[in-house]
Amino acid sequence: MRVSLLHYSAPPVVGGVEGVLAHQARVLAELGHAVRILAGRGEQTLPNVPFVHLPLADSRHARVSQVKAQLDLGQVEPAFAALRDELNAALRAALAEADVLIAHNVCSLHKNLALTAALYDLFCAARPAGFSARLVIWHHDLAWATPRYRAELHEGYPWALLRAPWPGATHVVVSEQRRAELAGLTGLSPNAIKVIPNGLDIARFHKLEAQTQALVQRMRLMEADAILLLPVRLTPRKNIELALHTLAALRSHFRRPVLIVTGPLGPHNPANLRYFQSLKALRAELGLEDAAYFLAEWSDHFLPDAVIADFYRLADALFLPSREEGFGLPMLEAAASRLPIFCSDIAPLRALGDGEACFFSPDEDPRRLAELIAGQLSESAAFRAAVRVRSRYSWEQIGAHYIEPLLMQTLEER
Repeated sequence: MRVSLLHYSAPPVVGGVEGVLAHQARVLAELGHAVRILAGRGEQTLPNVPFVHLPLADSRHARVSQVKAQLDLGQVEPAFAALRDELNAALRAALAEADVLIAHNVCSLHKNLALTAALYDLFCAARPAGFSARLVIWHHDLAWATPRYRAELHEGYPWALLRAPWPGATHVVVSEQRRAELAGLTGLSPNAIKVIPNGLDIARFHKLEAQTQALVQRMRLMEADAILLLPVRLTPRKNIELALHTLAALRSHFRRPVLIVTGPLGPHNPANLRYFQSLKALRAELGLEDAAYFLAEWSDHFLPDAVIADFYRLADALFLPSREEGFGLPMLEAAASRLPIFCSDIAPLRALGDGEACFFSPDEDPRRLAELIAGQLSESAAFRAAVRVRSRYSWEQIGAHYIEPLLMQTLEER
């Protein structure tokens, strides 16, 4: 799809809506769509998303400010109509090849009512022949529902556009509260208003390395509802077969549990290769190809420390079923990362756990171990919240499961 996104300003201008605009543009471009940002202020900040400068769309443009000062007093002067018509022409030219325009806040706030009116004329009141773009109105804020704006709003045109149903447009709000408010203002059925929340750029929030980001995508980690980290080399004493059997049993408790084994083969014993082959065979036997990941399959070397640290931030628990350890450094790394620890009840790990880890026998029944892990994690509010954010509020998930389907449905209704 050819998608344009519109707001008064865009990054690098800092603002909440500006940030949402940039994230939506990024994820839609990554999904393969041709995306552009239209704004009165800003510049191109994403290499694959062009910036189209529409100076009069800026809420702080001198002419816009003059018109707004008149409108705030309830005065609709000829300067308003002139500004509206210029914006209409600029938008029509900018959107000549667009399939969809997502207009952020400009149809519900009074920061540039000439822009609001120009959009209404273009899409609702006087759609030109041959103009086929569809309009999606994204409401973050509602002027008519905000008491501090009441003195600047008046009855009649153009203020009434901010609470009009905008026939033919698709309305989106960011919360259930906004849906109720918009329905009350416009008379639209709540069912006709879509709720799509804002999201979190998890890679940026955690400052993930580029290599980590590639691995996260390859493993589809954002779709996992339990991520167990096993940061060890592939040697028999690490007891990785117990981890695989436990992962299989965890499928009775979680929709998509994932195990990440980060280390390469042990460098000093050729028998480690046979052990690795046996682990892969067991993984296939248990049907865990999309759940148990040996990063050694993708790299012959130790991962950089920064990438390992990334996985500690992304994981839900450290799982260390070793039969033998000299020390147990992952215990310290997990503790420093505030990560729950499930580990073998062997002397070095018990000393490091100091009563704060969950211990089990290296010969524990995998089903009982899965029940232990699932029970401990499910009782944690922090774990439940993290899974909810990962599965519902990452921008990648929102883009793929909410925004893209909405745009496709909008075009199908054209």
